[in-house]
Amino acid sequence: MLAPALAGAGDVPVMTQEAASTGMLHFIAQSDMVGKSLFVILLIMSLASWYLIFAKAFVSYRLKRRSNNFLREFWAASSLEQVENEIATHGANEPFAHLASHAIHSRNHHARYGALKLEEKGSTDSFVMRIMRKVIDEETARLENGLTLLASVGSTAPFVGLFGTVWGVYHALINIGLSEEVALNKIAGPVGEALIMTGLGLAVAIPAVLAYNAFVRTNRVYLAKLDAFAHDLFTFLTTGQQVPDSNGNGRGPIGTAPRVDEPVGVGASVAPVPAGGE
Repeated sequence: MLAPALAGAGDVPVMTQEAASTGMLHFIAQSDMVGKSLFVILLIMSLASWYLIFAKAFVSYRLKRRSNNFLREFWAASSLEQVENEIATHGANEPFAHLASHAIHSRNHHARYGALKLEEKGSTDSFVMRIMRKVIDEETARLENGLTLLASVGSTAPFVGLFGTVWGVYHALINIGLSEEVALNKIAGPVGEALIMTGLGLAVAIPAVLAYNAFVRTNRVYLAKLDAFAHDLFTFLTTGQQVPDSNGNGRGPIGTAPRVDEPVGVGASVAPVPAGGE
């Protein structure tokens, strides 16, 4: 009765030792400088991508909330002067306010001082359009900041892990060839450990790719909304007419039509009043 029990008790440390000699930590500990360097590279990629994911998610949420608040206040304003005062008070801390501030300032500046520099040549409409397009390009570049890193991690991490697997299998086969005994457990353990690097590469790449696609779609929807607002704002600044909403009702700050001496529209002019009040 005691002999089997003692024999079974003696097998436990052996099983524990074999289990401890396999796994990711054992593979990293037994790997050479190349294997450790690849593991560190994957770790840095993972930390950088997850930091960027959380940072951009927070920034996107904050921009969306601020933009909705600004649009609600903009379309409820009684005049563009009120919009300017609100922007001066709270600051242009999101793309829609930034666009409106530059558009209103450029129209007033060109109408008051005319073309003082080469970049200001042309009509008021064309000058305002160039300024608005420049602001949209700047906001697009700012929204796309960091996406290159996510795309790079998503495309290169699997290959880094695959290279680590190939390197690990190569050294495992060399060690097996130098050993006197060739058994299945001697082959499966080192090869299985080497495959861990491929799994690590995929674990790093998959979240980066999913986040990249999500941010690209979010930016595309946001920029489409910004472009639509730019069209409505440009129409109002150049014609003085309210932009109709989906129900056909006028939308936009009122009482801010251009002065009589300002261009009413692209290529439009103000007809002179006949003498005698006719």
